[in-house]
Amino acid sequence: VQLQAFGGGLVQAGGSLRLSCAASGRTFSTYAVGWFRQAPGKEREFVAGISLSGSSTAYADSVKDRFIISRDNAQNTVYLQMNSLQPEDTAVYYCALDRAVRLMIAGREPDYWGQGTLVTVSS
Repeated sequence: VQLQAFGGGLVQAGGSLRLSCAASGRTFSTYAVGWFRQAPGKEREFVAGISLSGSSTAYADSVKDRFIISRDNAQNTVYLQMNSLQPEDTAVYYCALDRAVRLMIAGREPDYWGQGTLVTVSS
């Protein structure tokens, strides 16, 4: 499985962006998907995750009520709608596949990583 994340860019504080993660391969729907981010000088952190069917989602406290994760298994794509962006959201965002969201939250190394997309939020 190969993953490609895109949609990053420069946005002012309070603005919105939507990230997309497109997957190749026919097994996409058999994986949970997570978004992670890594800010300069900081460790990579879990941001949001969605179950295989899309019926269950999870968010880091720092983005809860601002970010929304969704997936379209027919299109092999996962989205991260980011609203009310703040400068502290500035980071490289990565998508990843794993067997379950709870594994990603627990710190397990995902099975597949996409390349990152940079999000910069100006104050």
